[in-house]
This record gives sequence, structure tokens and C-alpha cells, in this order.
Amino acid sequence: MEHALVVIDDTDTHRALLAEAGRLARDSDAELTVLSWITPGQVEQTAANLEAIEQVEQTSYSEPDHEATASQFARQFAMDVFESVDDSIEFTAEGIVVEADERADEIIAAADRLGCDHVFIVGRRRSPTGKALFGDVAQRILLNFDGTVTLRMD
Repeated sequence: MEHALVVIDDTDTHRALLAEAGRLARDSDAELTVLSWITPGQVEQTAANLEAIEQVEQTSYSEPDHEATASQFARQFAMDVFESVDDSIEFTAEGIVVEADERADEIIAAADRLGCDHVFIVGRRRSPTGKALFGDVAQRILLNFDGTVTLRMD
């Protein structure tokens, strides 16, 4: 492993996955990138919330950088996790804005852009019919990423 990408969300399963990936990256002297994502719907909701606050407070906020917000979440999440594991684990944080149905492709694109050879993800248990009808992000990454994938089931 030269460069690992850990895709995170705010759950205990993601915390455990990130802790393990951090230890593995540290022990193998690999680069580590922590990736968080936000959907355009979440971006729209944030914009609506800011607009409502502006109207009440009669003030103005600049348009937030949503990728930077997702990146900041990844950075803070990783710092919190590594504080209890080993706060000397080094990492970079990335954030992306992506439609939910394009998540697998965008995660693979981010891994390729960053030069990652290993991706750590959390998957959900789904019925075979559910996978066939709705797709499965973890399954698509397992099948389409040209590198090692570590999957932890939620």
C-alpha cells in the first residue's frame, strides 16, 4: 500500500474503519487521504438555511465552499478518531460534491486523481434484489476500482 483513500461518514462503523486504515497506513508508511462527500441536495439545504438566517438577522453571508466544508468535516472527523488511536497519524482531507447515484464513480475518480492504490469503504447489507434494482456503491467500487478495496460492513 502506497496511498490509501478512506471514505467516511459520521457513524461508528466509519470511525472503526478509519482507525484501522490509519494504523495500517502508519505501519506501512503509506500516504492517507480521508474523503467526505456532500450531495447537491445538502448544498441546496445549506443555501436555504443561510438565506433564512440572512433574512432574520438582516445580514449577508458569503457563498460557502461546499467541497471545503466536506473536506473540513473529513479533517475534523479524522482528528477526533486519531486522537484516540495515535495522534501522530498523518493524513490529508478531501471533500467532494456528488449526486448520490454517482457516488461510486466519483469516489473511484477521486482515488485515481490522488494516485491511491487502496480504498477503504463501508458497505450496507442489502438483499440481492435491492442491489440489482438500486445498485450498490460498495459493489461498484469493488468491481471497478483498479486497486485493493477493503470493505467493512455496517
